[in-house]
Amino acid sequence: MTSISPVSEGYPADLRALTSLRAFLALGVVLFHYQLQWDPGLGYSPIIERSRLAVDAFFMLSGFILAHVYGPALEKGSFSYKRFVVARLARLYPLHLAVLGGVVIMSLAATAFGVRYDPTTYTAEGFVKTLFLVQAWFPTETGFNWSGPSWSLSAEWFAYLVFPAYALLASRLRRQPWLLLLLGIVTYVVIDAAYVAIFGKVLPRAEDDMGILRIAPAFMIGMALYGIGRGTTWRPAAAITACLVATGLLLVGMQLSLDDRLVVALTAPVVFSWSMLAKSRVEGILAAPPLVFAGEVSFALYLAHMPILVAYKGVAAEMRGIESGFIMTPAEMLGLFGVTILASVMLHLIVERPGRTAIRKWFEGRDVKPEPPGAK
Repeated sequence: MTSISPVSEGYPADLRALTSLRAFLALGVVLFHYQLQWDPGLGYSPIIERSRLAVDAFFMLSGFILAHVYGPALEKGSFSYKRFVVARLARLYPLHLAVLGGVVIMSLAATAFGVRYDPTTYTAEGFVKTLFLVQAWFPTETGFNWSGPSWSLSAEWFAYLVFPAYALLASRLRRQPWLLLLLGIVTYVVIDAAYVAIFGKVLPRAEDDMGILRIAPAFMIGMALYGIGRGTTWRPAAAITACLVATGLLLVGMQLSLDDRLVVALTAPVVFSWSMLAKSRVEGILAAPPLVFAGEVSFALYLAHMPILVAYKGVAAEMRGIESGFIMTPAEMLGLFGVTILASVMLHLIVERPGRTAIRKWFEGRDVKPEPPGAK
């Protein structure tokens, strides 16, 4: 990811700051799940608790990046829906199948060795829905633990399949991106009100239970942010200042435990301002290769950390003769985090990258062009 050739009215092809942002978002989700495991006496961080809302930032990033990558083809009339779906399939499925397969092996091993676990969330229905990434498309009273974080992949897959509809709307409002942003905000408010009325929860709490409603407006907002950004020019100092202010406001909002919906709203300026760092050529350390690589590994980290955590707690509880809900020590967490990072890097290098290429070759033949820089 090194190209910086300008595309789409000034945005560089490779938005490295946004790739790095994915690393911070994934880390936040991991820390959120880890905080649920440690001794409350060690302290509690509202910022870490609100980091579960990083998923909404991922949804906005998806809309932004896909508008950036495929916008030129859409405008020129050279967009291929088949190639798009194949590329998205190749992006999601290698890691999804690897992690889901690992969970299947875990559950079979647990059954064979008498390790205790709750079978009610490992149903055949849940497995089939998870396999085909449709578990977040329908209402459900029981969550699915086959691959917990993959509910967001289910939502992403839905957005990918209806991407032409989003693209058509964005193209109609190409010269009025602020109107598209307003439409995204209004859509979010309406869907949230309906979700509260029907399910008794705010929209940022939607996961297996109709999680697609959560991505629908966020994806549109991300596309609108891209439209606004490509027609905006900032001086380097302004881009840096906006990034610091937007990020600072988000962290303060998280620390103050603001309403989930307000925290989600504060993520939009962060995505936008970090993208403007790239456009203004002032990404600085956010463009450093190690941090960019961490962003590339973030998908594997996000998807694999929960199964690894569940597996460790199940085995450790069985060996100690205690319940799996035991409190983990800082040393345990640090060691498990290290193992998780190593596993994520290996999954990225051994499964994700070659798997992506293999799927595209399978569907498109030998002449497979690499995805444009910045493709999510």
